[in-house]
Parts: sequence; C-alpha cells; structure tokens
Amino acid sequence: MAEHRSMQRAALLDAARSLLSEGGTEALTFPALAERTGLARSSVYEYFRSRAAVVEELCEVDFPVWAADVSSAMEGAGSAEGKVEAYVRQQLALVGDRRHRAVVAISASELDAGAREKIRAAHGGLVAMIVSALSDMGHAEPRLAAMLVQGVVDAAVRRIELGAAEDPSVITEAAVSMALRGVLG
Repeated sequence: MAEHRSMQRAALLDAARSLLSEGGTEALTFPALAERTGLARSSVYEYFRSRAAVVEELCEVDFPVWAADVSSAMEGAGSAEGKVEAYVRQQLALVGDRRHRAVVAISASELDAGAREKIRAAHGGLVAMIVSALSDMGHAEPRLAAMLVQGVVDAAVRRIELGAAEDPSVITEAAVSMALRGVLG
C-alpha cells in the first residue's frame, strides 16, 4: 500500500512538472493533475492539500537535483574563475530541463509564505556554492558578489525562457562574461 501511494505521489509530481513546463502556473490545477494521472479529482486532495503543497514538494524534490548538477559542474573546474563560469553555464544549460522550467514557473507564481521560504532557502544554498570561489578570486564581498552573480543568471534565464531574439548560446556567453568581468567584458 505504501509503495502504491509513493508511486501515485511521484506520478502526480511528474504531471505537475509537465503542466508547469507546458502552461505555467495557470495550468497547474487539481482537475488537470487528476486528468494527467487518471485519478479522481478528490483523490488528488488525498496527496496534496493545496496547489502550494504541490509546489513545495516539487521544490523539495527537484531543487536538490538541480543544485547537484550545478555542484558537479563546479567540481570539474580547475580554478576559482572556472567554478564561477561553471556555475553560470550549468544553470543556463538546465533551462530546457522540465525540472528547471517547473521551478521557474513556480517562482513566478503566487505562493504562500511557507513555499516562498523554501524557495528562498534553496536559492540561498545555490548562491552559497560560489561564495568560496569568489573569495578565492579575491573579492572583498564574496557573499554580495554571489548574490549579484545569481541575479545575472536569473536575468539570463528569464531572457532565454521568454524566447528572446538572441540565441541562448549568445545569452549564456554574455552572462558568463558579465559574471566574470562585469560590464567591461
């Protein structure tokens, strides 16, 4: 019985990812989840009390996977500058991934305070990954610089997600240059 519930919960989360990546937060409804999974609408409520609860669980499940991908890319870099570059590049490489599209859609939605706090904490963990690299590069305020680098990444993600006129590779190169050299790059 527990295994069946676990499988149903995973199916609901997978359906939620699909709905979010296909249609944004408006598409994530309990009737749509029920239709995608073949469950009765009332059964969806047995697994999640609200849309915010679905969002919170997606963040708990997907964000660590995304962060591990970024961390792994950074570990492969030989220098502090290489780690910052890998941090930016890997996040932008993940833009097409359904997990990432779901997280982006989630962050744009109206969430309750608990869900927003979980997203902030997850982002804080991501930003913390490059603080030591920026410190090793000699930055006087590595935590501030890390938050600003993440701001560059977030802006590049939005640009790619919007289907900007520039090719995603051009946006990625500009974001890497901005993160490493500022506006002089």
